[in-house]
Amino acid sequence: MRIRPAAPGDLPVLQDVERAAGAPFRDLGMDRVADDEPPALDALERYRRAGRCWVAADGRDRPVAYLIAEPVDGALHVEQVSVHPRAARRGVGRALLVHAARHAREEGLAALTLTTFAEVPWNAPYYARLGFRALTEPDLTPGLRRIRAEEAGLGLDHRPRVCMRVDLPWSGAAPDGAPAE
Repeated sequence: MRIRPAAPGDLPVLQDVERAAGAPFRDLGMDRVADDEPPALDALERYRRAGRCWVAADGRDRPVAYLIAEPVDGALHVEQVSVHPRAARRGVGRALLVHAARHAREEGLAALTLTTFAEVPWNAPYYARLGFRALTEPDLTPGLRRIRAEEAGLGLDHRPRVCMRVDLPWSGAAPDGAPAE
């Protein structure tokens, strides 16, 4: 698996990855999440042009996962990380996060942050195993509060959500050395 910047021709494939990655939410009764449309091509292009859209590509250089991020209050906020189910449980998501962490450090940012579903096994529990910690309400920065308000406006609060953070440097290893996946 190779991590690289997204190319313009990758963007429709990223939408396909997002749709496939959303399908497992249906098994949890989260049909609204499973049916949610992926980011629009113009939104993905903005991340790509900003240098904050990376893909994990297979041996044929076809994306099987992607991550988009933006700086928020001194951290790199992971807006979305999606792995196609056929590439899941192979460390692909972690590799994308490690790549984003390296980029964040090069940009002088102090942490990675993200928002996610608190009770979905491949969401908050997964990130916690990687070393991310849940933020309490007083720990939220103004930018994270804005993001949470936007998510609530989109109806994402129908299940508990949480903001999480991992300080840099971070290697992607689980804090106790146990495998995260």
